[in-house]
Amino acid sequence: MTKNKMDIKDFEKEQSKLLQNPIIASTWLDYQSQYPYVSAYYRSSEQYKNQISVVNGKKAGTDINLYKLFTEQCFNLLCSGGECGIVIPSGIYTDLGTKQLREMLFSQTKVTGLFCFENRKTIFEEVDSRFKFVVLTFVKGSTTTEFPSAFMRHDVQELQRFPSDDSLQINIDMVRQLSPDSLSVMEFKNKVDIRIAEKMLKFPLLGEKIKGKWNLVLCNEFHMTNDSHLFYQEYKPVRLPLFTGKLFNQFEQTGEKPLYWIDEKEGRKALIGRTEDKGQLMNYQEYRWVHRRIARNTDSRTLICYITPKNVFTEVNSTTLKVIETGISNQQMLFLCAITNSFTLDWMIRQKVTTTLNMFYIYQLPVPRLTKNDRYFNDIVQRAAKLICTTPEFDELAQEVGLGSHQQGVSDETERAKLRAELDGMIAHLYRLTEDEFSYILTTFPIVNATVKEAALSAYRTFAPMFADSEKLALIQ
Repeated sequence: MTKNKMDIKDFEKEQSKLLQNPIIASTWLDYQSQYPYVSAYYRSSEQYKNQISVVNGKKAGTDINLYKLFTEQCFNLLCSGGECGIVIPSGIYTDLGTKQLREMLFSQTKVTGLFCFENRKTIFEEVDSRFKFVVLTFVKGSTTTEFPSAFMRHDVQELQRFPSDDSLQINIDMVRQLSPDSLSVMEFKNKVDIRIAEKMLKFPLLGEKIKGKWNLVLCNEFHMTNDSHLFYQEYKPVRLPLFTGKLFNQFEQTGEKPLYWIDEKEGRKALIGRTEDKGQLMNYQEYRWVHRRIARNTDSRTLICYITPKNVFTEVNSTTLKVIETGISNQQMLFLCAITNSFTLDWMIRQKVTTTLNMFYIYQLPVPRLTKNDRYFNDIVQRAAKLICTTPEFDELAQEVGLGSHQQGVSDETERAKLRAELDGMIAHLYRLTEDEFSYILTTFPIVNATVKEAALSAYRTFAPMFADSEKLALIQ
């Protein structure tokens, strides 16, 4: 078995058992002892100065990765005017840890092609069929203003015709506008994608701090490996559940039981650190918006968000909000949950993410910052609350938004589907998408049931007159 197929406790037991063998223990220690020196070289060598990215003053992607090293070394070996072609993971154009390499490529080379393909036809054996690779070509000694691209391809024979006159040209200025912090390249497939992105960019990115509006500060609480000493597998009254990504889907829990529990006192101490614990209210004691960190743009849905019950701890694979520091209200979190679970915003993030939805992706999403005084805010919040508040642990939240209790939440699957379709229709209008544009977005979710997409489009049509009147009123004002 591999570590990825075990939970952390089973892995630690197996590791401990193996290390009782003196030969294995000696070999393991010898193997480990090499890493500090190798790591220090790659982190400090002038030859590999573009391996570590700095975003908003903080280092990102500090782990050593072979494909990153190979990319920079290829650049180093080229003479001016020399051309390189390399097959590497698609993280080169999306991941935060490769931001500095992208800056190097855009400012010191002319990128002549970015051809991304999935491993659906088992081009590389024993590699997951959903894994994405890219054929990257560039010429050293110039700069890039735009480059030809192709994404989500399955047949490498298409390389014979790439690039061509119909290849989609991606403008670097747009890359910087869409992803100012990370320079991530969105996986545009045609000009419709670009038109929709331009419309959505009229709204502020979530990472932008706006006075008088709700703002986000995201965090990860407990790490599955580094904090495993705090995890218990048995429930006791003094322990709180570790709320992981496997426990929730969009607007609902999966029904799975928590694997781990954390003693509340130990959890508080770990989160507070050196600060004195005076019994102050902490984030884990509040309702919190949360999203799954492990996500692919080839899954049925990529952006999967929920509101946690009170008194749960979260782990690194389910990024959550600092609700106390930001002062964000429960209504605003419900609005955020509705927006982030929509097809429209999911479409946006699917153009960027590969396998891990880090918080920087969330910060770069354009989102209308509606509040209670804005039209449609309450309509969206009420629908989201009915989807979330279906168990007694959400009674306080239900009362706060005027539902009374969880009994006014909606558990019937048909009615829930109707509420979700209405949310999707309303949110598409918020972004001022045309029916054709929203219909196109729905076609980019091939695994989603056709009836779900048809219901969303039908709801869009139902709300069209209401939003049309609103836009006319705005123009008059």
